[in-house]
Amino acid sequence: MKFISPVPRNANGYREYSELHLKQMQIARLAFRQEFLQNNLRRRAKDIVRLSGAERFEESLQEAISYLAALRKEYLHALEAVDMVKQLLRHKPGAQTDATYSHQEAAAMVQLTEETLRNWERNGLFSVARDSRNRRIYTERDIQKLLIIRTLRSAHFSIASIARMFHEMERTTEQPDLLQLLTSPAFVTDFFHVTDDLLNQLQIAMKNVEEMISILQHLQ
Repeated sequence: MKFISPVPRNANGYREYSELHLKQMQIARLAFRQEFLQNNLRRRAKDIVRLSGAERFEESLQEAISYLAALRKEYLHALEAVDMVKQLLRHKPGAQTDATYSHQEAAAMVQLTEETLRNWERNGLFSVARDSRNRRIYTERDIQKLLIIRTLRSAHFSIASIARMFHEMERTTEQPDLLQLLTSPAFVTDFFHVTDDLLNQLQIAMKNVEEMISILQHLQ
């Protein structure tokens, strides 16, 4: 996959890079500074660079604008998870209703695929009740836990490490619920450490994409 335009050679066989090549290299450097596991953000960054290397600058610009919007959504999700955990730890879980959601609705609420949720469930990250027709029924507390898991995954926690953390916390309580799990000192330390880092990395990534957009606007 070519990330810059073809580079001509002079009579001596040495490559001659132009200002265009330097701009394309800068776009690639900005795109690959941060790595994310969730929501195919890494693939989207690669698409921007690939389109730039093919000199399809208008398409690359549109992809960069879309990528920036995705990063902003990711940032808001992380902020929501942090605020939610803080409220739960203060024993202020917020307004709780008896509302329930289908598997499809739950996936849409946390902006993940239904298969991702099934994979998390198979790996023991969470479990949900089912109705008489064996369909999953998600409560608001289930959605909260999914958002926490989502944030940890975005912060590079592996599925195995999240499962191990939840299982370890469950062993310390007779009838664990989400609030009891979150009161573990180990969870509090790890969660706020990784989310602080995630938020910082997302802020840097957004600034990088804004710079990429500026470069692409001049290359059109």
